[in-house]
Amino acid sequence: MTELGNNAKAGLVEALNGALADTFALYVKTKNFHWHVAGPRFRDLHLLFDEQAAQLIGTVDDIGERVRKNGENTLTSIGSIGKATRVKDQDDVTISADAMVEELRDANRKLHDRLNEVKDEAEKVGDNATSGIVDDWIDQCEERIWFLGQTAK
Repeated sequence: MTELGNNAKAGLVEALNGALADTFALYVKTKNFHWHVAGPRFRDLHLLFDEQAAQLIGTVDDIGERVRKNGENTLTSIGSIGKATRVKDQDDVTISADAMVEELRDANRKLHDRLNEVKDEAEKVGDNATSGIVDDWIDQCEERIWFLGQTAK
């Protein structure tokens, strides 16, 4: 846990909570597409989306706990996630499998940008633990982007 004051950590906590919101929102979008994908690639995409959703939900607790270890509060509700996320909802369950893949790729890119903000803020305040952990989250995000990018070709 960093010993810096709350003002110094404000940027880090805001970035972490943003990453938490984006991760939650991307998880829901990924599960939505897992449930609603259709077409000749159904099985492959259904499984890919489920694997990626599991990875996303697996990081949610870690991100929230980084906020708490910095002595601050996490997001508290669906409403607070909605206010903080950059990932747009997709309620159309009839979009094509190709459109789903592209949306998930682009949403993961938004999360990637946010995770880089976390990395920058952690390094700014000397929070080496968060800086190290976010490297793993970035790597996972880059893998999802790669898989989705290759699938979109």
